[in-house]
Amino acid sequence: MTGTDGTAAGILVLAGTPIGDIADAPPRLAAELAGADLIAAEDTRRLRRLTQGLDVQPTGRVVSYFEGNESARTPELVEALVGGARVLLVTDAGMPSVSDPGYRLVAAAVEKDIKVTAVPGPSAVLTALALSGLPVDRFCFEGFLPRKAGERLSRLREVGDERRTLVFFEAPHRLDDTLAAMAEVFGAERRAAVCRELTKTYEEVKRGPLGELAVWAAEGVRGEITVVVEGAPEKTEVLDAGELVRRVRVREEAGERRKEAIAAVAADAGVPKREVFDAVVAAKNAERAAP
Repeated sequence: MTGTDGTAAGILVLAGTPIGDIADAPPRLAAELAGADLIAAEDTRRLRRLTQGLDVQPTGRVVSYFEGNESARTPELVEALVGGARVLLVTDAGMPSVSDPGYRLVAAAVEKDIKVTAVPGPSAVLTALALSGLPVDRFCFEGFLPRKAGERLSRLREVGDERRTLVFFEAPHRLDDTLAAMAEVFGAERRAAVCRELTKTYEEVKRGPLGELAVWAAEGVRGEITVVVEGAPEKTEVLDAGELVRRVRVREEAGERRKEAIAAVAADAGVPKREVFDAVVAAKNAERAAP
């Protein structure tokens, strides 16, 4: 492979970095940090702490590469790759491009037919999955949910029927709202695990139903958060809106409050509470409009 000027094209190395304990750094990481011609780091200060912890002195140039300058800096890095440079990409923790900068650079390098390789390293996604106690044979990663409540609910409803185990990242100050939204959409009894500060001194994995976890998180949670949620149960039968409404009314007539009746019917039918609620509201509106 050669660059546009006839020189041998370089190589892009995506390097996984520790998500907590620096002792988890893969052995190749130190060698790549020492030998790279150019290091693109999400946070140059964290890179400095990493190299000091690994007792490595980089010889190549170091530049910042984060969300705010990713689009503008990518052409510069591609130019260096085309010119034959060995470019190392590192983020604050974990693998570049997984909810971190990197995708644009990888896509641009691939387009130029530049070799892309990786130094495998720790992953918060896989670590949380393994510790969750939930099925891990099939899973999907959803990253960070939208910050606005309405958009967050919409995204959760999109995956409401997803049978695979779900993995999310979340900021600690939004965790209680997110878990409450998950309980509303997925059902308060859906099993989940909140994995906090993985591989760090205060590592904690809190397991339980979403409803209980939402109450726990309301007291305040700190640290890096990964949430693992059980996939939707298999639906044994498909109930139309009319049948959902009928079942709610049967429970109401037996003395249950509507809120509890809706939650129970949703759990039995394996559908989100919102679906049952909307069916009940639509039926009531239709009755009011009838002559």
